[in-house]
Formats: sequence, structure tokens, C-alpha cells
Amino acid sequence: MNTCLSWWVTACMLASGAAVAASVDQPLSSKVVRLVVPFPPGGVSDLMARLMREPLSRGLGQKVVVENRPGANTIIAAEAVARAPADGYILLMGSTVMLAVLRSNLPFDPIRDFAAVASLGTQPFAWSVHPSVPVRSIEELIALARARPGELAYSTNGYGTIQHLTAELFMARAGISMKHVVFQGGVPSVMAVVGGHVGVVLSGIAPIVDHVRSGRLRALAVTSSRRSAVLGGVPTVMASGLPDFEMTGRLSVMTKAATPKATIDRLSAELMRVALLPEIKVSMARVGYEVDPVGADELAADILIKVERLKQLAKAANIKLD
Repeated sequence: MNTCLSWWVTACMLASGAAVAASVDQPLSSKVVRLVVPFPPGGVSDLMARLMREPLSRGLGQKVVVENRPGANTIIAAEAVARAPADGYILLMGSTVMLAVLRSNLPFDPIRDFAAVASLGTQPFAWSVHPSVPVRSIEELIALARARPGELAYSTNGYGTIQHLTAELFMARAGISMKHVVFQGGVPSVMAVVGGHVGVVLSGIAPIVDHVRSGRLRALAVTSSRRSAVLGGVPTVMASGLPDFEMTGRLSVMTKAATPKATIDRLSAELMRVALLPEIKVSMARVGYEVDPVGADELAADILIKVERLKQLAKAANIKLD
């Protein structure tokens, strides 16, 4: 069992058995709360959902189950939540931002059919290269790309993902052009660079940490406004010559629109409490998340801002999924 997987198994066991001292209000009901993950088991969202399941269940006073519904670029999971009763018993582990940005022919509205519940933390993305690529900083990567326009290739976890749009924003700001190599998932996109098949990758923190520490990858910069605690020696893009450049992903939870406000407030308070538990904070930090829980109103406002920003970016870059 590799180090990363071994750590996750241990973390999940610790989280499941942790004694969480929390006051239990009246339970919502005897119904099971379903936390729907739009990805297969084993990814970061899935593992975080499983780590939070037990303490969330204790706080709510009722059973919480994790339900994986992968496929169709998160549409299958989102539709399950959009078509559910508006009672707060089915939650989506993730936001509908990218669906709102790039899809127009959905069987549901990715904004109006959902209600924000809480965001647990933010995750920067990181630019990394294979050691054979002759750059040691983001400034050197930009210089190399300018000297070889359109020749350098970079990989991401998919076409039309937030990483793809982040890369397009970076190239537009830097005045460079690189070829996009698409993979189905963050781990395959990283392994293509580790294997030397692609030179550059933009990814989340979790898939690159072990490879950076072993020297199989060289991390150049992170896309947040602050350095990552996991990659402490790696500067930000903002501090590397591109002022005001910031793009992060959120670990968010949504539910069906029209769910009673009292129910959303209760769920929001419990999710934010769970995010601040020591074992959850440690687990989130280990995969590159900065624990920064926010409630429903702040998350809803952030979603609207991000959707408009990314729509403009997608239009400028001619990125379409429909």
C-alpha cells in the first residue's frame, strides 16, 4: 500500500472512531442524510466526505451516509440533488459553478435549483514540471513558453474544469500559449508528467505532494494569495510576476433550492463545526486545503461572483462544452 493511500486509510479510521464532544440539538428527523459525491471513491472529495460523516452524524443526531454518483462531468450527482425533495436530506459534496459556467442544455438550472449550505475550505492549484524541463520558477516557465510559443504542453484533469480555466487565465495574463493535454482526473494528469509524457501540469495539491518531495516533480508556484502549508517553500503566482492572480477551488456543500432556511442554517452550522475539528483540520491540510469555513449566505454570494468571472474567461478562451 503506497504512503498516500495508507495515510488516508488511517485517517478514515481515526475520523470514524473519534470521540466528538458536541451538543446535539433536536435531530432533523429519523431520515438518513445522504451526502452525494459526484466522483468515484478514493478522490479527495470522497475521502473528505467519509472523514466528516461520523462527526456530522453525531452533531445532527441522525445517520449520514456517503453516496458516490460519478459520471457526466458531475451532472448525474447534481441532477439527483436537483430532483430531490427540498428538505435538506440530500446534500451535494461540491458546487455547481462549472456547470453554470459551461452548460446551457441541462435538465436542471445549476443556480436556481440549488441552495448553498457551507464551504469548508479552499484549495489552491499548483504549476509543476518534470525535472527535465529547464525551469525552476514560474518566471522561467513564462520565459520558456514565450521563446517556444505553442510548443510546451501542459496537462489538467479535464476540458472545461476549473483547472483548465485557471490555466487559460494564467496564459492570458502572462501572454503565452501552451498546448492543453486533457486527462480524466487529477492523478492521471500528474502521472503523465511524472512519466515524462507531458512537461507541465496544473493540478490540485494532493496528487503532487509525494512526487514533489521525492524529486519526481518540481513545483513552481501555487495559485492562491498565500503559500500552501503543504508546499511551504513554493511561492505564489501572484508573487512571481503576475499581480492580483488568484484562483482557488472550494470544498462546498449544496442542497436543493427551497429547502427551509432553518434547516440550511442547522446544516451549515454543523458542517462548519465539523470543519474545525482538529482531526478534520489536519486531514484537510494534508491534501492542501486551507480550512476556512463560511456559511450559506457568503458561499451563495461567492458562487455568483465566480460564475460571472469564469463565464467571461470561458468566452474569451472559446471554451465550450455544449
